[in-house]
Amino acid sequence: MSDYDPLRDYLMKQTADEFVLSLEQIEDILGFGLSRASKRASWWETERSPQEKMPQREACLAAGYIATRLADGTGVRFRKIKPERRRRLV
Repeated sequence: MSDYDPLRDYLMKQTADEFVLSLEQIEDILGFGLSRASKRASWWETERSPQEKMPQREACLAAGYIATRLADGTGVRFRKIKPERRRRLV
């Protein structure tokens, strides 16, 4: 079990192909505050260094989404990935 399972579960219930959550919304979903590192793009972005397994990235991938931090650092864009592409990233 991961601390990020609530995020995974939330994402799995979504039907939109793409949407944005603020860091505060993500903290509400998780039930705890995110670390300062969560404001860095590399903390979220699976495609940047896929060999680096991190629980927040794994939660997003398990739900079928790729996360990208917004340029201003205030939120995260979640984009649904196609199943065949998902298999390559997991």
